[in-house]
Amino acid sequence: MGKRIAVFASGGGTNLQAVMDACRDGRIPGEVALVVYNRKKAYARVRAEDAGIPTRYINKLQFETTEEKDNTILTALREYRIDIIVLAGYLDIMGPMVVAAYRRRIVNTHPALIPAFCGMGYYGERVHQAAIDYGVKVSGCTIHLVDEGADTGPILLQEAVPVLDTDDAATLAARILPVEHRLLPEAVALLCEDRVRVKGRRTMILDA
Repeated sequence: MGKRIAVFASGGGTNLQAVMDACRDGRIPGEVALVVYNRKKAYARVRAEDAGIPTRYINKLQFETTEEKDNTILTALREYRIDIIVLAGYLDIMGPMVVAAYRRRIVNTHPALIPAFCGMGYYGERVHQAAIDYGVKVSGCTIHLVDEGADTGPILLQEAVPVLDTDDAATLAARILPVEHRLLPEAVALLCEDRVRVKGRRTMILDA
């Protein structure tokens, strides 16, 4: 039986779509069983509903404490028997109770080569503008396991993308996004297949 996946998203949901597509065509041995969104206008909700996937709106502003938010999230995850969590353009920090409950089973995508241009404040086109302003010759994307920090968990997959002299934040983002769409489903499949081992900050991928 395949793993049950919850995807957390805040925006357009293109990475969510990539994961749903990979589940449907068999590249991921699992199914998206729940989509959690924290912005009411998030198009990710529409993608999920169009695919017949249950959704939950959970925003930190609904709660007085992180513990209350974590308990609400964990209740939803238990209700849908979730095995793996995917953060796909999710603009919030996963709370410590959720991280503890799903240690090594939460994966996030970030549109830069961590540890560069990551952490609090680095999201969306801000990441790409920072890379261009610094003058780097390559950027890219990173898929990492999630811990209690912001973009600080062990790195699972990375791929470099050249930064062109003519790039602005939008054009660089447009070249990195398809790489995210390819790498994120690969990472989710690895978790579903239980092929990831972690030693300190290093991850090892077992043969299929």
